[in-house]
Amino acid sequence: MNIRASDKLFDAARRVFRRSGGMLRTSEALNHGVHPRTLYAMRDAGVLECLDRGLYRLTDLPPLSDPDLVTIANKIPKGVICLISALHFHDITTQIPHSVSIAVSRGTEPPRLEYPPIQLYWFSGEAFTAGIKVHHIDKIPVQVYSAEKTLADCFKYRNKIGMDTVLEAVTLYRDQRKPKPRKLIEYAKVCRVENVMRPYLEALL
Repeated sequence: MNIRASDKLFDAARRVFRRSGGMLRTSEALNHGVHPRTLYAMRDAGVLECLDRGLYRLTDLPPLSDPDLVTIANKIPKGVICLISALHFHDITTQIPHSVSIAVSRGTEPPRLEYPPIQLYWFSGEAFTAGIKVHHIDKIPVQVYSAEKTLADCFKYRNKIGMDTVLEAVTLYRDQRKPKPRKLIEYAKVCRVENVMRPYLEALL
């Protein structure tokens, strides 16, 4: 391939990437007509960076504001950011997540991801579908449970994440937001923790 032909292929592939926000999975790039040789040549030339196996992004774009969540949203598009990671997203915890907590529908095939590290939680039925909000981070849609649904989930998984973390989250939620008691109880019922959660809400909110 001569340099002029290579430049034309690179320019065409760049346009494909830019139409998709600058980031594509390998399968998506191929579906848009980008040849594997072009894709790997762009990677080797420093035009693309590999965020994870099979996930590429143009290097001339501004740095990602939250590369871990963006990578996961691209690699596990049906997953939902939950628990500690969702608390951190909503700024109602002082905990620093060492992995990304992500909920997936029970019965689905476990996702494979080399980076970032993830902690999988299997949710089912309404416990999985309720309270999902879509946020756009660096133009990429990222599914995150609402603050109220996240608090209910935290009560459900209190033995795993620690009651101190849960109560801190409720306190920060109260201090930093306009509490929505009805929503909290609604999600408490969905997560089957109403009897556990209600006394704490009555005391703290």
